[in-house]
Amino acid sequence: MGRVTERRRVIRVRGGAAGVRPDTLVAEEPLEIRLNGKPLAITMRTPGDDFALAVGFLVSEGVIAQASDVRAVTYCEGAAEDGSNTYNVVNVQLAAGVPVPDITLERNVYTTSSCGLCGKASLDAVRTATRFPGLAADPVRVPAGLLSVLPDRLRAAQKVFDSTGGLHAAGLFSAEGELLDLREDVGRHNAVDKIVGRALQDGRLPLAGAVLLVSGRASFELAQKAVMAGIPVLAAVSAPSSLAVDLARESGLTLVGFLRGPDMNIYAGEERILLPGPEAACLGPEAV
Repeated sequence: MGRVTERRRVIRVRGGAAGVRPDTLVAEEPLEIRLNGKPLAITMRTPGDDFALAVGFLVSEGVIAQASDVRAVTYCEGAAEDGSNTYNVVNVQLAAGVPVPDITLERNVYTTSSCGLCGKASLDAVRTATRFPGLAADPVRVPAGLLSVLPDRLRAAQKVFDSTGGLHAAGLFSAEGELLDLREDVGRHNAVDKIVGRALQDGRLPLAGAVLLVSGRASFELAQKAVMAGIPVLAAVSAPSSLAVDLARESGLTLVGFLRGPDMNIYAGEERILLPGPEAACLGPEAV
């Protein structure tokens, strides 16, 4: 299996002086996901947790929702021209009776911002595909002060980032701030899929009462993955997209962006965030 990091020669310039040294980089390799032996998707990822990534992706696509939906997950032998195993092709075999989506002609993909579907079609696709429609009723409440310390807890737990500086992270927290799971990857969507996939394998879906924290921005794709996994709170250290906000408001997802220390923007589901008195008193009608 591929390594999480690799070494490369680099010319390092510091203070006007140049020198040659090895540098540690995060590994990036393609992963082909097959469903019942047929190619389904290819994603660029950091090797590791590939099985969790594959099944987490299928949760996001609405294909599976519980561990019993999967009969087996295996690496495909003979993936390379010489017949060797590259560990870059994973096949997910569905259990008997689990419907197989039609992937022979055109996939109904709504997970990326470049899919070509309009916003309404994307929102409708998530609403009709989710297996956990009770997200809006999740009663979890999270103090704003607790939410503000989660980025530091996530950063402190990132092991590979310390040596490479080139990884995104996704962290799953309890409402009390306990770090339940952490995954790193070159793609933040892959990191989330790995968390969701591991939860499915452990029989923990839906992830009711949980907080998902992601490095970087909150795209529609990440909001969609949270909704499909039954996660009630999604927080990001950077900005959300407009479609991510629309999906959050429609589905009952609490969406927080620009989470940096005590500062944050709450874009949807503000009733789940327990604010201090003065800040709460300043809240008025929505601007839009």
